[in-house]
Formats: sequence, structure tokens, C-alpha cells
Amino acid sequence: MTQLVYTEEELWRSHDYARPHVVAGQRLHGGFDAQGRYVPPRIRVRGPAIEAWITALRQRGGDLLAADASLLEGVRYPTEAQQKLLIQEGLGQTFWNTLTITGLIEARGRVLADLTFPDLQDVLEEDVSRMAVGHLNKGLLHIHGIDEGGEPGKGIGGHDVMWFAVRDLAFGETRWPVPAVPERIGRPDSLGGEFAEIDNRYEQVISFLLNLLLIEFRAEIGFRFSQQLLRDPELFVERRAQAEEAAEIIGRIRADEEIHVRSLRLYLGELRSLTFKTRDGGRKPGHEIIDPFWQRVAHWATVEQPKLQAEQQRAVLTERIRAHPEGARIQARFDALEHA
Repeated sequence: MTQLVYTEEELWRSHDYARPHVVAGQRLHGGFDAQGRYVPPRIRVRGPAIEAWITALRQRGGDLLAADASLLEGVRYPTEAQQKLLIQEGLGQTFWNTLTITGLIEARGRVLADLTFPDLQDVLEEDVSRMAVGHLNKGLLHIHGIDEGGEPGKGIGGHDVMWFAVRDLAFGETRWPVPAVPERIGRPDSLGGEFAEIDNRYEQVISFLLNLLLIEFRAEIGFRFSQQLLRDPELFVERRAQAEEAAEIIGRIRADEEIHVRSLRLYLGELRSLTFKTRDGGRKPGHEIIDPFWQRVAHWATVEQPKLQAEQQRAVLTERIRAHPEGARIQARFDALEHA
């Protein structure tokens, strides 16, 4: 019989690495197998468990939440060509800021390691003990947070430290100030209040998971964007080897993130296949809660947020370019590349 119930200790297990993951003297999570291939942390049991839960969900007639990173595909601002121009013109602070902010946001993700979510079993009709959502407080979300923010007490860096390593490999020493990080990167009104039928505590869990999935999708697109810039032979010409190593580190982060995205789609797929207990003692199919909630969150991420983000970035970059001795020339070229 397929195992569907796991202890937290089992979910925490990592592979036996042939070589630890070390960059510039900093111990990072994960490691390498005997063939030199990178292996993400804590997936020895967690990886097969996720796949077992997915199979069980599909056997019950459900599936993963139908969403992927292509949802957020579209023109970025600045575009890759614009970002390349800025780096070539000595205005790499914009990309440096992006790498720094990514690391700082990843560090915030460690909050998952300190949170205890309400038990979803209390609001669901079906027994979830053999499902992924029945293991959220049995290590799954805790481990997700440790992946992002590492284990500072043990001197092991997670994605936060990995992004700072990427930045420093590409740029070396700089004197740019650490940029401010947006207070919120999910939908502003994503703290509940969408569905009066269920207790707000459980609605907040759904909102959290939906917004976290969108953040992971946005991150995946940004990671690919950053790798392309770092691998461009016309950029970082005096630090080509370091830039290539930085791109490799992003590849390892992307390997780690695959299980995060798959897990979140699984949790939400399970929830939409289940039955919620309502405040008035009634019952409501999960898909009638998850689907409209997801549509609202996705609309924010694909329609509203990109416009706001572009406006904010345009103002910052115009000022930064204007301060350059050849600002007028660069601005003209920059603007021409927006729709190139």
C-alpha cells in the first residue's frame, strides 16, 4: 500500500551528499551527488511524498490547481534589452537592486518556519490525514520556510544567501545602498473577507497559499530573466567566469523551487476537491471557494499590479538615467528598446 502519512522527521530528510554546497566559503543548503549533480535539500522523502499525494488526488478525480508561470508571462519593465543597456552604460544598480531585493524577499519567506496554521481538518468535511493539506503543520510549510531563509544558527544559507552570492559574484564590491523592499508583494486586500461563509482564519490560509503560489510564479520568471542576463557574453565581460557561476547558482535555486510550486498547486488542488463546512452548519464545495478566489488574485497579478509596478519603475529609472552624464542619449535608446 502506498505510504500517504508521514512524520515530520521523515519529511525533513535530505540525501546523503557526496559533496556539500559551498560558494565563496559559505555553506549553503543542498549538495552534490557522486556525479557532481546538484540535489536540493530535504527532498529524500518529501519529493516522493508529494508525488504520492498527487497520484492519490488524481485517483479521487481531482488534480493540481491548473496554473503555471505562463500566467504572468508578458512584457517586463525594464525589459531584458533595457536592463542590458543599463548594465552596459554603467547603470547596473538597477539589476543589482533586483538581485538584492530578491534575496531580502527570500529571507522573509523564513517566516513559514515560525508559523503554525489553523488545522484545516476543522473546516473540512473529509479526513485529510492522508493528504498533503493534513501535513502542512507536520513539516511541509516549516521546511518551505527553511528552504527560503536557511538555517542561520547552523551557518547554512538558504535562498536568501544564495541570491546575495549571485549578486556579489556578478558585481563584486559596490557602494550602492541596500534598496527598500516593498512591504507587501501579494494583493493588498489579501487578508480575508472574500467568503463570509467560512471562518476568516481558514480563508486567510487559502489567501496565503494562493498569493504564495503567485509569488513563486513571478520569481520563476525573474530567475530565468536574471540567468539570461548573467549568461550574456556581452555583459560582465571582466567577470565572465563569476557571472557564469552566478547563473549556475540561480539554476540550483530554480531546482529547489520546483517542489515549492508543485506542492502549492497540490495543496490548492486538494482543497478545491474537498468540502468546506460553513459558519451556518452548511457545506460548500471547495472549487466554489478556491476558483473565484484564484481568479481575483490572478487578475491583480496579471492586470493591475504590472501597471503599478511599471509606473513606479519608470519614475525611478528616469531619474537614475537623468543623473548620468550622457543621460539624454541613454534615455532615448532606453525608450526605443521598450517595444523592440
